[in-house]
Amino acid sequence: MGVRPGHRVSTPEQTGRRRPRNGVPRRPRPPRTGPTPQEMMRNRLIESRLTPNAISLTGFALNLAAAALIVGRLFFLAGIAFIVGSIMDTLDGRYSRMSGKGTPFGAFLDSTLDRLEEGIVLIAVGAYFAARHNQVAAAATVAAVLGSLMVSYTRARAEALGVECKVGLATRPVRVVILSIGLVFAKGAGLGHFELLAPAVYV
Repeated sequence: MGVRPGHRVSTPEQTGRRRPRNGVPRRPRPPRTGPTPQEMMRNRLIESRLTPNAISLTGFALNLAAAALIVGRLFFLAGIAFIVGSIMDTLDGRYSRMSGKGTPFGAFLDSTLDRLEEGIVLIAVGAYFAARHNQVAAAATVAAVLGSLMVSYTRARAEALGVECKVGLATRPVRVVILSIGLVFAKGAGLGHFELLAPAVYV
């Protein structure tokens, strides 16, 4: 069959189709009929008995353990407990969204426990400085507790007034990283001759 004069023949490059290899055209991919990996993970999370509130309470328990270890001057273990507990605090919100098990009470519990956890750990740090008669560091720790509470209050107040307030100099993840470094590399933690707990509080 010939080509009529004036009739343009589209090449594979012009049509966006790939040239067949060895003259054999490729078979089209069959449409996906099963669930995606994200959907499978979400279904497993929904079927599991784990709840976001359980993750939040586990993180709270780990932060309580971190505070007790700080009082006992076991700073390295306290830093590990604080890091794991803080990671749990970040997982509960994501798990809540992925599993669809989130509730208004769960969101309230998560926000409340976040403030308690940070305050309890900082109070333990302040008690340690007070026992060492380091009044400057103890006062800085009290200021850090008030600052962390004010961050939560100002954001909640701004949202109540219809003002978006999602920026700040030191968000909670930043504060967690700084305090974790201070605990792991505190004097007596066993990782060299460092004393980064007081500088972490000052920051």
